[in-house]
Amino acid sequence: MWQVIFTTFWVVFLAELGDKTQLSTMLLACKTKAALPVFIGAASALVLSSLIGVLCGDILNKYIPPNYIQIGAGISFIVIGILLLIGKG
Repeated sequence: MWQVIFTTFWVVFLAELGDKTQLSTMLLACKTKAALPVFIGAASALVLSSLIGVLCGDILNKYIPPNYIQIGAGISFIVIGILLLIGKG
């Protein structure tokens, strides 16, 4: 159990470093000069979006084999990347 917790923490932590969300929260904290409320809002949003992801993953896992979900996620990321590169995203 602890291995899953630590692995999940590091995967999410590293994925979130330097992304749009972190830059947005940094800008909000600068603009509002209210670091604690921005932190509480951002942390709450990450917790809620993670909860939605976990619940959806749990439901999908009951009906679709995990390797299909992984392949679908990989294809989705590739398509999104291509759309961003060609300016459609």
